[in-house]
Amino acid sequence: MVKDFAANEGSALRSLSAVAATLATAAAVVVGAILAVFAAATVAVIAVMGSALLAFTALAMRASRKVRARRRSDVIEARHLGGHHWVAYGWNERR
Repeated sequence: MVKDFAANEGSALRSLSAVAATLATAAAVVVGAILAVFAAATVAVIAVMGSALLAFTALAMRASRKVRARRRSDVIEARHLGGHHWVAYGWNERR
């Protein structure tokens, strides 16, 4: 009997279900908009962090090139010949 009542046109349950469907659709749209903003903010944060990483990498590369260019004369070089054997160069050329 309830099924017959809900199936009739213009019944109260049909209008209530239409209102509930409209509210559910509006809630889904709001949740979707919030998730879209969250996803966009995530992409923006990743872009900022990536550019900061590239900037720090560029600074490190520049600093390592400057350090390599300014070699100190009091540094000696040594080569490992195997086992406990090392050969040092430049130790007798100190100022």
